[in-house]
Amino acid sequence: MHRERFFTLSASCPDRTGIVAKVSGFIAEHKGWILETALHAEPAVDAEHRGRYFMRIEIKADSLPFMLTEFRERFAPIGAELEMDWKITDSAVKKRVVVLVSKQEHCLYDLLARWQSKELDIEIPCVISNHDTFRGFVEWHGIPFHHVPVPPDNKARAYAEVQRIFEEVHGDTMVLARYMQILSPDLCAAHPGKIINIHHSFLPSFVGARPYHQAYERGVKLIGATCHYVTAELDQGPIVEQDVIRIDHSDSVEDMVRYGKDIEKAVLARGLRYHLEDRVLVHGNKTVVFR
Repeated sequence: MHRERFFTLSASCPDRTGIVAKVSGFIAEHKGWILETALHAEPAVDAEHRGRYFMRIEIKADSLPFMLTEFRERFAPIGAELEMDWKITDSAVKKRVVVLVSKQEHCLYDLLARWQSKELDIEIPCVISNHDTFRGFVEWHGIPFHHVPVPPDNKARAYAEVQRIFEEVHGDTMVLARYMQILSPDLCAAHPGKIINIHHSFLPSFVGARPYHQAYERGVKLIGATCHYVTAELDQGPIVEQDVIRIDHSDSVEDMVRYGKDIEKAVLARGLRYHLEDRVLVHGNKTVVFR
């Protein structure tokens, strides 16, 4: 990726002729320099339901005579004409990522290592956990740690506190780094498309606390992970990224757990990066990911 400052315009709309001409014409009219473009057309379902068109365009920031506020004002009529869902972001503004974790450390450790090395050029304003286990580790990194227990008889209050903290620190994205709780529908509805989860790929077949043992007993030959947006419908949100590795009869349960942790870390990091770079466009439960 280029290092110079750029704006990212990401959008989707009902398919029709002239979409690219309208958008690129607007950018050219204002002397904008397009650095990268990705386009995708979904076919129509039937005669009454048009296909969907998706686009992601990077524009050299200093090529435009105005900043994002004015860009949004000037582009709004075109967006309305095309019935477009769109946004534009600035590469110079770091995204603020709030991490949620329970007692499994591998995804938390990986994200903090990538953050500390600036492989993920983000801000982490805080970590929230339903256990106090990783307080020392998180605070050693200079990151505030919030212990928010989730008692079975008062989960609503706990999730209200999670939402309060997220909004208080002006979070852009919430990452469930093996946070072993089911978020409330209210919290999911308050931040659609902003909450990312990671889990093993055995769902829905092997549920519960020992999925790898169940998979081992059934002779599973593939282990994978799924990164997706969180919705009120458990583990059914739009998929951002997935991957698998092959195993065989010689692998023990302990081997499978280790492979699973490795792939969860990698898939979560990739999925989060795609999200932060506005490479994920969602319409309904459908995702288009421009890698």
